[in-house]
Amino acid sequence: MTTIAIGGIMHESNTFSDTRTDYGAFSQTFARYLINAWSETHHEMAGFIEGATRYGYTVYPTLMASATPAGPVTDDAFDRLTDMLIQHLKSVPKCDGLLLALHGALVAESYADGDGEILRRLRVEFGRDLPIVVTLDQHANVSEQMVAESTALVIYKTTPHIDQRQRGLQAAELMMRILRDDVIPTQALAKPPMLLNILYHNTNAPPMEPILTQAKNMEPYPGVLVANVALGYPYADVYEAGPAFVVATDNDPKLAQMVADMLSKLLWDVREELTLDLPDAAQAVAQAVESDKHPVILVEMGDNIGGGSPGDSTFILAELQRQDASGFVVVLCDPEGVQTCVQAGIGANVVLDVGGKGDNLHGDPVSIQGKVRLIHDGRYEETEPRHGGQRHHNQGLTVVIAVGDSLVVLTSRRQTPFSLQQLLSLGINPTEMRMIVVKAAVAYRAAYEPIAGQIIEVDTPGLTAVNPLYFEYHNVRRPLFPLDSEL
Repeated sequence: MTTIAIGGIMHESNTFSDTRTDYGAFSQTFARYLINAWSETHHEMAGFIEGATRYGYTVYPTLMASATPAGPVTDDAFDRLTDMLIQHLKSVPKCDGLLLALHGALVAESYADGDGEILRRLRVEFGRDLPIVVTLDQHANVSEQMVAESTALVIYKTTPHIDQRQRGLQAAELMMRILRDDVIPTQALAKPPMLLNILYHNTNAPPMEPILTQAKNMEPYPGVLVANVALGYPYADVYEAGPAFVVATDNDPKLAQMVADMLSKLLWDVREELTLDLPDAAQAVAQAVESDKHPVILVEMGDNIGGGSPGDSTFILAELQRQDASGFVVVLCDPEGVQTCVQAGIGANVVLDVGGKGDNLHGDPVSIQGKVRLIHDGRYEETEPRHGGQRHHNQGLTVVIAVGDSLVVLTSRRQTPFSLQQLLSLGINPTEMRMIVVKAAVAYRAAYEPIAGQIIEVDTPGLTAVNPLYFEYHNVRRPLFPLDSEL
């Protein structure tokens, strides 16, 4: 019986953040616990597991480790996790192949291309004969090293990422075709000289929707095994930053390069259309107050938790107060505020300063006065396919404060707003609110778009500001659009 090892190390690293992601920040699942923990999720790990039944192999689980996006990973955490993965793989009695979940935008203190370094170390230990099929997040900054050290890459095809399980299954099927000697993958990489503003990462709208459609249409083409589109992660100041097109063919390098170049040109040709014209916090709140389409979703793009920000930006909350807005809900990561409310107890009136405590980039603390409505353990479950693919979530000890007819939610841990259950679990019906502030960019859409009356994307400052020109890049390739005027 064919034995396939499965595992993963995933992190999206914001190099503009002064924080470091240490070993303790990673949630880890080991060996025999991995299948139970991940099989019922919508993550690619679940696709790897399901593939055993569908394609006829035995799964050997190793390690799955992931952490919420933040600053670069410490060398200690990187080395420990990589070593653990290698040691688990060495214990596989007969390993015919490895299905590996990486992110593609992991940066460690000493390794700008963290994912490529993981693959390099695996090759040092296990040689080039071991097939390694790797799934990557669509926000990967794909490097030549990732392409060279993998047998094949399979990248998500959706943002918000709702196809992760399917990509895991695609990787599993490709692995079995490789092991049966049906195909010999040959990969080619094309990277247009640009950063793709995260505003345009939505694969359900132009410019990415028609490009992804074209890529999908290439996969039934004779000889094409996988046609990948990576959007890139603009908050990593690394050489590989930017969109990439990776095509694997059946032993046909010329075809692979031709298709990759063709897809790359589709994006490059529309670069001048990728303009920014978003309201600031004051303008956005004024629009929301006047709107009769509820709920209005105010997207605080400068504090996109899924991009590595602290989740405590107060620019929109301050404007909501200044403009006497009502019926809104704002979620902030504020462990100190949570403890104050817990000590006061349910029903207590509290006056406290919330948010703006993590750094000096995301606004000042805002004073609120209200009543503690709920204290909750912060755990909730999402059964639908949502960005990230996880089922069980934990935003830590959480409190809900009623401020007039508005609600301020304080969490102890940063939590990406990818699930309506984040609010529903707290007794908040989002459809009954006039306004909802989400600290995101695109990934929230899978959950919130179906219930939104109106969506207003807001140009706020912060670690994930929507405009690349707000940042100083030192390590990216140059020239690079839109950073350089000659392109």
